[in-house]
Amino acid sequence: MTDTEVFGAAERSAVYRAIHARRDMRHFAHGTVDEAVLARLLEAAHAAPSVGLMQPWRFVRVTEGALRGAIYDLVQAERTATAAALGDRGDAFMHLKVEGIRDCAELLVAALAPDDGTVFGRRTLPQETALASVACAIQNLWLAARAENLGLGWVSLFDPTALAALLHLPSGARPVAILCLGPVAQFYPRPMLELAGWRQARPLAELVHDNRWPAQP
Repeated sequence: MTDTEVFGAAERSAVYRAIHARRDMRHFAHGTVDEAVLARLLEAAHAAPSVGLMQPWRFVRVTEGALRGAIYDLVQAERTATAAALGDRGDAFMHLKVEGIRDCAELLVAALAPDDGTVFGRRTLPQETALASVACAIQNLWLAARAENLGLGWVSLFDPTALAALLHLPSGARPVAILCLGPVAQFYPRPMLELAGWRQARPLAELVHDNRWPAQP
């Protein structure tokens, strides 16, 4: 490899730092995101890998206040439905901050484009590979945002059919994530759900297996 192809120690450290410092943010400090920075973030997302080079991601930038409000209302409706489905934990869930739609500087919706017929690498798992490719683009955007000292939060509480209608998505397309992006006062020291006592992350050792899935007790 040439010198330009090799990452030095400082560069490697920065990559790992961004990975481990990334947080799913819910608290934003309003403000703005510079257009050049936003362009860099979207270029980072667009540099993601995709199965068969299908690039199934689409990003809708929401700039209309009324549309942002309608999206907020959709999320609140699903939040209420989720609380009801959680039973005894419903009240605790309603006390969690689950989105930053009204406070973030930029609101994006990541969507899965209609299937373009790609077969290479997708014959047995067509939908899963498309979704995985979109998720890779979101992760690229997330890590780039953290490197730019911006917070990003992935909101999944919405009716996809209703959101697709709001955004005039074509037939076969569907929204995957509402992404809140912008300056934050501070990043959470640990995942917010851990800090709130909702759930604890599992250690890596429990999630890596040799050769086969271990027998269940």
